[in-house]
Amino acid sequence: MAEASREREPAPNKEAMFGFIAEFDRPSRLVEAAETTRKEGYVSMDAYSPFPISGLAEALGHSDMRVPWLTLFGGIFGAAIGLGLQIYTNLDYPLNIGGRPLIAFPAFMLITFELLVLFAVLFSIIGMLVLNHLPRLHHPVFDVEDFQLASSEKFFLIIFANDEKFHPEQTLQFLESLQPLRAEAVQHAEEPE
Repeated sequence: MAEASREREPAPNKEAMFGFIAEFDRPSRLVEAAETTRKEGYVSMDAYSPFPISGLAEALGHSDMRVPWLTLFGGIFGAAIGLGLQIYTNLDYPLNIGGRPLIAFPAFMLITFELLVLFAVLFSIIGMLVLNHLPRLHHPVFDVEDFQLASSEKFFLIIFANDEKFHPEQTLQFLESLQPLRAEAVQHAEEPE
């Protein structure tokens, strides 16, 4: 009885897993796999490729609009700061030069526009970095064999373990049914002691 329990491998621990990753040989296969995975009901997934692939973002279901909204908010905030500062300055320290009105909107537009652009860019860059959890010195997928080739010639699809439909055995079987070059588990990075 004890021998039978030793022969059976324990099920992978879902909490220790980061997800399952599959490697594909062509971009078209990666897009097909992402579409099939989405249709199967998985929503927490990502893909890695050396170049942008048409249709991949749609296949993954990426429709995140937080960075464009941050950019819009940053632009409005910057324009309000620029215009408000100039109006406040001219009203608090009035200078009558050549009969110019204290609040001269045409004269204020240059600084207003410059601060609009500055804050829009700052909000979008900082927002993108924060939302992507960057800078990140290590990511669990970096431990996958040949993953460094994702920046030159390999294509990868990962299903994250935090997906509601994720089940270690069933998810691995599903990924293998997509006929990748290989599929393997990705573990969370161990913290240094």
